Parts: sequence; C-alpha cells; structure tokens
Amino acid sequence: MSLTPTQKKQFRSIGHGLNPIISVAGNGLSENILLEADRALEDHELIKVKFAVGSRDVKKQMIQELAKIVEATIVQEIGNIALLYRAAKNPDPKLSNLLR
Repeated sequence: MSLTPTQKKQFRSIGHGLNPIISVAGNGLSENILLEADRALEDHELIKVKFAVGSRDVKKQMIQELAKIVEATIVQEIGNIALLYRAAKNPDPKLSNLLR
C-alpha cells in the first residue's frame, strides 16, 4: 500500500510519541518476532520497531524483509528505529494508535 505524503506526515507525527514495541537483535527475524509484529500491527496499526544490528546494510535489509513478510508499509526509518503501518481489518479504538 502506498501512502500519500500527507498521510506519511500525519503518521510520523503520531509515531514520534510512540515507544518501540519490538526489538530485533543481531540474530535476525525469528518466527516469534514475525508473529509479534503481525499481532502488534493488527492491534495498533502503527508501530515502532528497534533494530540492534551492527551494519547499516543489514539493518536496511531486515527492515525491508520484515515489512514485506508482515505486509506493512515503511513510514519512516531513523537510526535504528523503523515506523511501520498496516491498516487493521477491524480496528479497535482502544488499541489503535491512529484512532486514539
């Protein structure tokens, strides 16, 4: 899904106040990390993921791979943090970072 520049700006401003929900270490993307990312995106729609890997190229590749597997859109990458978005099928106003 492609986001308009206005949507990206809005999501970045919302994401600024969020804390990373998932931390990915140098071990890579395990099945548990993928399941947790999928669950978090379904609940919250907009999440931050922290990557603690050494190389920039490896980090960029892992971000792209995670987004592809969980079918999310990368809103922003800054340092070791990635902001991911995926619209929920049935958004819960109490959990969604976009509806609060």
